[in-house]
Amino acid sequence: MSKTIEFTDGNFSDEVENSDTPVLVDFWAEWCGPCRMVGPVVDEIATEYDGKAKVGKVDVDSNPEVSVKYGIRSIPALLIFKNGEVVEQIVGAVPKAQIKKQLDAQLV
Repeated sequence: MSKTIEFTDGNFSDEVENSDTPVLVDFWAEWCGPCRMVGPVVDEIATEYDGKAKVGKVDVDSNPEVSVKYGIRSIPALLIFKNGEVVEQIVGAVPKAQIKKQLDAQLV
């Protein structure tokens, strides 16, 4: 079972901005081809980082408030939050190793 959390306009503040662990957020949409490539990678990272970081996804079509708040203009966009702030931003389909490297940097 996937450890990936579904973040929404309604729970984003509690789950992400108020989290005491780093959070990886994947902004995606059903119609986005590259998003479908990144999705399974994000799911794998969610399982690997269980207990160390929160990992979740925001469907930009269903959750416009969060997407606008963080200026999401192209997807997939992966944002890493630490202490409620965006500390890393990855845009586009990138290798799993790059995502893990940027997430690892926030775990120290």
